[in-house]
Amino acid sequence: MKKFALAAVAAAALTGGVAQAYTVGSFSNGFVVPNVIHNGAANTTAVGIVNQSTGTIPVFWTFFDQNSNHGVDGCFGMTAKQYTGFNWAAVSGVGMENKRGYLVFAVGIPAGGATAANVCTGATQTLAPVAATAQIAGNAFYVDVAGKSVAYTPVIDGPLVLAGGTNLTTMGPFSLQRVAGAAAVLGGAGGAAITSPEPALIPAAAGVNVNAFGRANTTQLSLRYFIDGAAGGNDTRITVWSTGNHKGTHTVNIYDNAQNRQSVNFVLAENELSWFDPESISGRPAAFTDGFIEWNPSVLPSDAPVATASVEGPIAAIGGDVVAYSTIIAPAFGAVQTLLGAHR
Repeated sequence: MKKFALAAVAAAALTGGVAQAYTVGSFSNGFVVPNVIHNGAANTTAVGIVNQSTGTIPVFWTFFDQNSNHGVDGCFGMTAKQYTGFNWAAVSGVGMENKRGYLVFAVGIPAGGATAANVCTGATQTLAPVAATAQIAGNAFYVDVAGKSVAYTPVIDGPLVLAGGTNLTTMGPFSLQRVAGAAAVLGGAGGAAITSPEPALIPAAAGVNVNAFGRANTTQLSLRYFIDGAAGGNDTRITVWSTGNHKGTHTVNIYDNAQNRQSVNFVLAENELSWFDPESISGRPAAFTDGFIEWNPSVLPSDAPVATASVEGPIAAIGGDVVAYSTIIAPAFGAVQTLLGAHR
């Protein structure tokens, strides 16, 4: 363990000026854990769920990979005022080691007179409305026993919005449409949802920066980094999760802690969950070791995917919700730190 004074200096460098405006710590009909992985009990993601509803409810969960392909799912019952721990290594099943993805927890509609033991089998397998019978909340963290670290994983609060007719036992890549606790990326006229691959256009207003589809670029995220270019030193991994398709090469501005700016590109290699290293960004000035990346997800990537029956269109075109956060490993701390990416 480093001296406390050194740790305090590093803490001040990492947290100065950071704020967040996502919705966390509220109750609704479900939530999303945006970054989940395990490699056995010694390296696992743990989730805690609280049921503040007035009765027994079925909680359906689904694991999706980084491209939102269905992996595995299940259900458990919760009685009123119950807390349940969910250990991903224990429930994921065989062959899921080192598979990164995300978890969606959704409350189903219980049958009358159901108990915790049978509520999943007797439930209507559709998303419950946001009401007294659908009030759950969650928290999550990643456990690294060897590294003696427990890292906070942000949970994205609902309410959830699912595609019409979604069965909670067979959710697919397009089932989850919106999550209220994330930052909204404009989709369609006035932010209305788009159901077809083609965007609805709005006219460009005077003085408003618009993207290639004629919509105002209203959402901007600031992604923190703290690095040193040395193996085993200060390292950062940035997690980006969205309900659209953010895959592609994004041109952004990167700033250091002295307001110096450089335009660079970073690549999000997956559709809806990406985890990348800002230290590997080509063109980043070597002296840029502490600062933030300014990213506007409503700007179309230069190599954005084309929407097809099996591939969702880019989030810049169809809209959706996005969350980003930085996971920072600094020797001065002796443990992993999590910083939410601020948005406006």
